[in-house]
Amino acid sequence: MLLIVEHRSRYHYDQPVRGVVQSHRLTPSRFDGQRVIDWKIETSDGIAGGAFRDGAGDWVSSHSARGPLSEITVTVTGRVETADLAGVLRNHREIVPPEAYLRDTLPTRADIALTELGREAVAGSEDRLERAHQLAAAVGQAIAFRPGTTHAHTTAAEALAQGEGVCQDHAHALISAARSQEIPARYVSGYLHATQDGTPHDAAHAWAELWVEGLGWVGFDAANACCPDERYIRLGSGLDARAAAPIRGVARGNGAEHLEVAVAVGAAQQ
Repeated sequence: MLLIVEHRSRYHYDQPVRGVVQSHRLTPSRFDGQRVIDWKIETSDGIAGGAFRDGAGDWVSSHSARGPLSEITVTVTGRVETADLAGVLRNHREIVPPEAYLRDTLPTRADIALTELGREAVAGSEDRLERAHQLAAAVGQAIAFRPGTTHAHTTAAEALAQGEGVCQDHAHALISAARSQEIPARYVSGYLHATQDGTPHDAAHAWAELWVEGLGWVGFDAANACCPDERYIRLGSGLDARAAAPIRGVARGNGAEHLEVAVAVGAAQQ
């Protein structure tokens, strides 16, 4: 499938700031499931800094702008050819060992309920892939998809306790439940063209990857009860949503920051 992406992030400050420094994880991953046709990242002000491929195989670039600044806009446009690999991250080069993704963070720390959910999900199965699927299914059943009921800092434990949330909450909960069962798991940020049933959704999307011995990293989208296929574009990964965020940055000043994001993903004829 050939997917076309338009992604704009506008940062507005109610008082001019002295400067902004950002790191961008906005370039699609390189693996057998996707190939970049063309891709452009533009920033309304400032200059590009260094860029590198990190140990997880993600391309990270930096950008800085001097103030006074009242706003800064980051625009991403491009085309990516995708293929359905049933969620398997085949031929993605990275050097971080899977065991590094057993480490908890504040959003993914398992409480008693998450640990019990993970234990019950894998009970009775010795097949590693089957256990991963059962974990994803259990999280999808325990947390209903309901936008507006959680926020950026909601933890996996809090989302499970209230039984509803968005894709970030599903990913955090799945990661937490998997790690509680000694299965390495990580957060993935990216884009989604359309849900399987065509229901409205946010084109900026997130899911989890679990390490399955013999297969490697396999993606699971508990919010949509499926593995990533040709409708998905993978950008980057991390221990949690903050670590895998497409844009991270710091503004020097006292003004409050307001963010507006618009993302559109469409399919083109091959």
